[in-house]
Amino acid sequence: MAEATLTRPTGIDIEAIRVAARNLQDGPVTAGYKGDRETVIRMLNEALATELVCVLRYKRHYYTVAGRSNGPIKAEFLEHATQEQEHADWLAERIVQLNGKPDFNPATLLARSHAEYDGSDDVQAMVKANLIAERVAIESYRQMIEQIGDTDPTTRHLLIKIMAVEEEHADDMRDLLE
Repeated sequence: MAEATLTRPTGIDIEAIRVAARNLQDGPVTAGYKGDRETVIRMLNEALATELVCVLRYKRHYYTVAGRSNGPIKAEFLEHATQEQEHADWLAERIVQLNGKPDFNPATLLARSHAEYDGSDDVQAMVKANLIAERVAIESYRQMIEQIGDTDPTTRHLLIKIMAVEEEHADDMRDLLE
């Protein structure tokens, strides 16, 4: 029986790809990666700080909102805190994939975050602070996506995915405004 010939797409140098893939130290970052890894990691660490501050803000709001009539708002704050934590986890994973170190240092968290922490006691002030923070996150992600362009499709896809959820959060907060 004759051996089947493997047809390769035009322009793809399989042998060069195989040789380059033997550099195991870089994990998923291949020779074809076109992004500025240091810049992308720095942006992702700023996004990580932003998400962590958002988790803390939403958690504080969740625990400090009181009253039977505020049950739905309280539940929304907790749901958003959980989703922001998921975003932080995704960002930390991507930083590691790019051979970086996720920065969880609490001493510099606020300085690195794009969003602000909020200590409001008034429910509507909390909702407004969260809406502002979500809008800050949306614009930050939009600018990061634009800066990355086509150089790092995996990071770009991740940021688009997170930004879509941030837009939902902003919509939720706008709906809670009186």
